[in-house]
Amino acid sequence: MTSSNDARTAAAPYQSTGSLRGRTILMSGGSRGIGLAIALRAAQDGANIALLAKTGQPHARLAGTVHTAAGEIERAGGQALPLVGDVRSDEDVANAVAAAVERFGGIDIVLNNASAIDLSNTDQIDMKRYDLMQDINVRGTFLLSKLALPALRQSTQGHILTLSPPLNLDPKWAGRHLAYTMAKYGMSLTTLGLAEELKADSIHVNSLWPCTLIDTAAIRNMPGGEAMVHAARGPQIMADAAHAILTGTNLAAGGAPTGNFYTDEQVLTAAGVTDFRPYSLGAAEEQLVPDIFL
Repeated sequence: MTSSNDARTAAAPYQSTGSLRGRTILMSGGSRGIGLAIALRAAQDGANIALLAKTGQPHARLAGTVHTAAGEIERAGGQALPLVGDVRSDEDVANAVAAAVERFGGIDIVLNNASAIDLSNTDQIDMKRYDLMQDINVRGTFLLSKLALPALRQSTQGHILTLSPPLNLDPKWAGRHLAYTMAKYGMSLTTLGLAEELKADSIHVNSLWPCTLIDTAAIRNMPGGEAMVHAARGPQIMADAAHAILTGTNLAAGGAPTGNFYTDEQVLTAAGVTDFRPYSLGAAEEQLVPDIFL
C-alpha cells in the first residue's frame, strides 16, 4: 500500500542527487507551512531536525504544534527534537542550540524560517506589529545564526539557509510595504554579511524565496487570503528547493556555493526540473500570483 507521502514523492518533479541522512538541522518555526514541509523533506532522507517554535499547545486559528510536527517528522523517517521557545528570547535560542548539540552531537544546518508578516503601509502599521517583525525576522535570524556558529564550525557541511527575498533597491518594494520590506531585507542582509564573514570557516550562507504566492496559514489568515491561495503553489516547492540547496543538487550546473539569493524556480531548474505544474494547487501557471518581492 502506498502512503500519501510516498505518492507525493513519486509525483514530484524534483529528483535529488544528494541526501541529508544523518545531518542535523536546527530550524526556527516549523510547526506548519513551509518550515514543516522543508523538515519533512529532510526527514525522508533520515535527517535530524530540532524545531524551535512557540506553538506548544493547539492554537485556535493555526493548525499544528511543535509536538505534532515532531510526530510527522519521525513518521517520515527522521529524528525530531521539539523545543517550545521564542526566537526573540536569547535564553530560548541558546537553550535550543545546546539541546540540539546534546541530542544529536552537533548542528550542520541552521534554517531561519520563523517570520512575521504585515503588509500595512506606514500610516496604518501598528508599532507593535512593526516591532514584532523586526524582533522575529531580523533579530531572530541574526541571533539564531550567531549562537549556532560554534557548532556550525565543527561541522564539515555547515550551512545557514534563510527564507528571505533577493535584495533589490528598486524603490517600489519599500514603497509598497515599508515596514515588512525592512524586516525581510534585514534577514537578507544577514545572509549577505555572514556569507562574506564566514568564508574562511567554510560555512555556506544562502537565502531562498518563492517566485509565487505559497499556501500558508499566514496567507490564509490575511484579508482575502482564502481566495488568494487558490492561485498559489503548495509549500512542497520550497521544500524541494531547500533540499536541492542543502545537498548541492542545484550546483550541478556550476555556481558559487555561498552568498546566493535563490528563488525556488531558479534552484529547481538547475536541479533538472522542467515542469512546475505539479506544485500548483490547481491554477494554470499563467494564473499564479507572483510573490510580492518579484
